[in-house]
This record gives sequence, structure tokens and C-alpha cells, in this order.
Amino acid sequence: MKVVVTTVGKDRVGIIAKESQILAENGVNILNINQNITGGFFNMVMIAELPDNGGITLADLQAKLKELGKEMGLEIKAQHQDIFNIMHDV
Repeated sequence: MKVVVTTVGKDRVGIIAKESQILAENGVNILNINQNITGGFFNMVMIAELPDNGGITLADLQAKLKELGKEMGLEIKAQHQDIFNIMHDV
């Protein structure tokens, strides 16, 4: 299953490293990353793929990323790619 992970908040060292670590530890493959920083504000959209072999569930991944967001003062969300596409289809 493909997921879209969005991250927004004040820029700081280690954002990508810590998110990537959570994904790697749970067998989630990063397919694409697009990030930018404007005026100290960090914004990233990551496309990733959860393992098909019964690994981490989307709900568990969402919980782990939400906890990281709290620790780092960021808003991190993970959504099924189809839901993300429908919500942003203009």
C-alpha cells in the first residue's frame, strides 16, 4: 500500500533523519521525497510504500509519526495515497 506522509512545522536539524528512521525500522520503503524550507518553515511530502507481507499497519504508522511530531513540534500525517489524491483533486 502506498501512503503519503506530510510534515509541516518549524525547521530544525534531524527531521528527515528521524522520520526516515521510523520508516526504515518498520520496513516502509520511501519512493519519493519533496521538501522545501521557506522563512524557517519546513514542508515535506513523502510517498512511501508499506510492506505487503503483514508488516506495520497504516494505523500503527500514523501513531508512531504522530508521536514523533509531538516530540519535534511538527505536524506529521500519513494517509493512504488514494485518500490523499481524492482530497487534493481539483
